[in-house]
Amino acid sequence: MKLPVYLSLIDESEKSLADAYRQMANAHGDEPDIHFLCLAHATQCEEHRAKLAPVIERYGTTGSGGEPERLHHDGVGEPRTGPLGLLRDLQDLYLLATLVDVTWVMVEQAAQALRDAELLQVVEGCDHETAVQLAWLVTRMKQSAPQVLVAAR
Repeated sequence: MKLPVYLSLIDESEKSLADAYRQMANAHGDEPDIHFLCLAHATQCEEHRAKLAPVIERYGTTGSGGEPERLHHDGVGEPRTGPLGLLRDLQDLYLLATLVDVTWVMVEQAAQALRDAELLQVVEGCDHETAVQLAWLVTRMKQSAPQVLVAAR
């Protein structure tokens, strides 16, 4: 069974995403919505990991080859400055959140195949919250893009 590989991947990805949200909140604290919502999303990611912990204990884990860390390092990295930097940082967060989202989809498929009601319940709540995070990121990028890409000099 390879489910432990994806359990490790989702756990590490949620940790990377929480770290990235915190980094974003600190770097772009002058934007109140960014600061507070990124901190709230980071807390959600940590809650996802806590909900997943009993499942991981039951199935075990294996290293995922460092993929979330690599994406975090290469994709989110050091925050940028200014309005264009904010837009680019939001885009990087979106990419990392998409990794989390699609990994939840794979774990859900395994949970359905195993008929694991506990895991399905965890996936349902966590995947929904991740989808809300993605929707907020897209909305915030749409809000920023016209000003940054057209009106800014």
